[in-house]
Formats: sequence, C-alpha cells, structure tokens
Amino acid sequence: MGKAAYPKGREALLLLGLTPILILGAVAAYYLTRPTTLTIAVAPNGGTEPALLRAYADELARRRSGIRLKVIPFDGVRESAEALKAGKADLAVVRPDVLMPGNGLTLVVLRELAIFVSAPSAAGITGFANVAGKRLGMLAGRTADRMLVGNLAAHHGLALSADAETGVVPPNAVSLVPVEEAEIGAALRNGRIDAMMLVTTPTSPAARRVVSLVQEASEDDAATIVGLADAGAVLARWPRLQAVTIPAALFGGNPRLPAEDVATVGSSYRLMARADLSRSVAAEVTQHLFEMRAALADEVTAAESITHPVYEDTADATSARLPIHPGALDYYEREQETFIERYESWIYLVAILAGGVGSTLAWLRQRLGRIRRERIEVATSRLLELRSEARRETDRGRLEAMAAEIDDLAASIARHALNRPTEPRTLGAANVAIEAARSTVRRGLVRKDLPKNPQDAT
Repeated sequence: MGKAAYPKGREALLLLGLTPILILGAVAAYYLTRPTTLTIAVAPNGGTEPALLRAYADELARRRSGIRLKVIPFDGVRESAEALKAGKADLAVVRPDVLMPGNGLTLVVLRELAIFVSAPSAAGITGFANVAGKRLGMLAGRTADRMLVGNLAAHHGLALSADAETGVVPPNAVSLVPVEEAEIGAALRNGRIDAMMLVTTPTSPAARRVVSLVQEASEDDAATIVGLADAGAVLARWPRLQAVTIPAALFGGNPRLPAEDVATVGSSYRLMARADLSRSVAAEVTQHLFEMRAALADEVTAAESITHPVYEDTADATSARLPIHPGALDYYEREQETFIERYESWIYLVAILAGGVGSTLAWLRQRLGRIRRERIEVATSRLLELRSEARRETDRGRLEAMAAEIDDLAASIARHALNRPTEPRTLGAANVAIEAARSTVRRGLVRKDLPKNPQDAT
C-alpha cells in the first residue's frame, strides 16, 4: 500500500509550493528595509558646504534613516558638478554660474550669495558705476568669485586692473585687492583699499562682521551698501544667476543700514540630484534635510541658510533655467508618493505571483485529496474482498492472516484521515467495511468445528 511514502510526498509537494512565496517574501523584505546609499560630491574644499553635508550624512546614519550618504570631497564646485554630470555621483554641490551639469536638478538651495559693496560714506560710492577707479578689497576671493565680479564689471564698461595695490587705478577699471578680515580696518584707513567687495550670504556672521569693520573705519561711523540697480538686465545676460534683495536695516537699525532694500544679483550653492534619481528618494533626501536643519545648525551654523528654490507654480519650477527635481517638488507641494504608489510595481508583482502560487496550492490540495480518497477507496474495496474470502475460508491460519491485514488497512485509513480531513461518506464506508470484515473473520475463528489444519478434516 506504500503507507509511509504518502505523507512524505505530500509534505514535499507543499514545501515545493510554499518555497516561491518564502523566497519572494524574503526578497521583498530585504528590498523594502535596506537603506538606500547615495554618493554625494561635495565642494569647495574649506567651504561650509562640505562640513554641512558631512554632518547631514552623520545625522542620517545616527537616526537609522532609510537614506545614507557616501561623501566624496572635491577641491572646487566645477569638479563636483563634473562628477554629477559624468554619473559618478547621485548628488552634488553645484554652483550654477561656474558649471551647470545638464543632468542636474535642484533639491535645495544650500546658500544664496549676493554681490554688494560696503563702503565708508566718505568714499562717495552710491552705485556700482561709482567703483570705477577704486580699489576694492576681497576676502580671499575664490576664482569663481573674481570671475563673477569681472563679468559684472565688464557689463558696466569696467576692466579689472592688473596692478592691485600700487599706482593709480585707471578710470575705466577697478582693482580687486585680497585682504584678510583682520586687515580691513587698517587697509581702509591707510588708503590701501577704498571699499569692500563681498560675494557672500548677506545674513552670515562673516558679512555682518565685514560691514561692521567698514563702519568703524569710516570717519563718521557711517557706511553705504551698494548693489546692482540693473539686476534685470544682468539676469537676462547671465540667466544662471539670480535676483537677491538685501533687506533694509539688515546690518543695523539705528541708523538703518541699508536705509532701504537693496536689489542686486548673486549666485547660489545648490544640492542637485541627477535627473533620473527616483522621485521618492529625492523627496526623502529633501524632507530629511529640512527636518534635520535645526539639529544640523547646532553643529554647522550654515544650516540656517538652507532654503527652497523660489518658484511660483509647478510649471515655473520645471521649466526654469535652474529646474527643480520632481521629487523635491513632491515634498514642497506636499504630494509625496504614498507607500502604495512607491511600491506599486512590487505590489502588483507579489499579487500576480501570489495568485499563481495560490492556484497551484489549490490544485495540489485537490490532487492530494483525490489521491487520499482513492487510497481509502482501494482499502475499503480490499476490506470487502477479505470479508467475502473469510466467509469461505476454512483454514485458521489464513483467517488469522486476514485479521492482521484488516488491522493494517484500518491503521492506514486512520493515518489518512488524521493527516487531512476526509469526506464523511468515504470515511463512513471504510469504517463499515472494517467492522464487517472483522466480524466475519471473528465468526470464522470461533467456529468450534473448524479444524486447525485442512488435512485434519479429511
């Protein structure tokens, strides 16, 4: 009857049917729970952005976020932008006026830069055109800053003088003199420089210190803040710059400095992502950065300058010269993907495979049930045959063998019934056959006139 083979075979078939579900569940669990690691190119070397983003990466790891950052430093923003452009990084610090990668889309603005002049009132500088023939100090100006100032000077018909600190500056030129912060007061008083040219974040502590030093160096403790009145024309010519407004009284309220809002232009350091980065991942990077901004500011004060790109509507954001990543827009517009939307493909795949596996298991169950019924039916038929044989049998040994076989068949039927529920009709018929066969054999064994050996009857 193969009594031991059936249960093992059934278990093997069930295990075979469950294996795809277990494998699929393990793969899905691993995919959904493992953190996503992104490579980020940071620059410039020695700037505030690398320190900020390293702190951000550490905070993501400390909070066990689903996003992790692998920080790769570069000397300048041109190199970090090239890394994003070449596909060597998923995120990068980019300064658009230096190099704008074609595959880069903005997530956040890390820091806005404004170009303005801070001058003692006696210098007579009331507009950008008045810097002609002047020496302007710059704090360790980066190459990108000097190029930007040179472009703006050329727009106003001025050239950068090669002779920085000696001689007379030509009336159609402007001289940029590198100075340290500690030298500003003395340089203004001894005539080494006439004013300070700043390419910086106006709200930064460094900007406030420089303006304060210019005020202190002025004979009447008065200073002026000069921007670019024709900012619209400058932006039309250099669209990767942006309009910046320095609020009135930013550097002092009594007297107000500046007395009124000052319009100018500037650039920005932006955290950009490659355009094909998942919307959900881009949204998560943006969300975490703003949520952690306060915590990051305790370690890196530049975190306070993080802001969102300015735009009026979605069309404006996606069609601008410095477009915003759709994932960042999802965060700004509060339209981030839900769990269902994010893993829609996986859910459909699991549903399809689960349906197929479920159908297979249902078929296996029906097949195993049919096999079980067939085996009980075979055993029942054999019991009926034994009952008929027992009626005619006169050999006591044969009757005892029949009794043993009936016990084996009854045990086999019981095992089948215990492994899986069996139809009552099938099981009832088997029980009746067992009792009938046993009763017939029992009567044959108790007949007193039955000889123990057929030869004794002759």
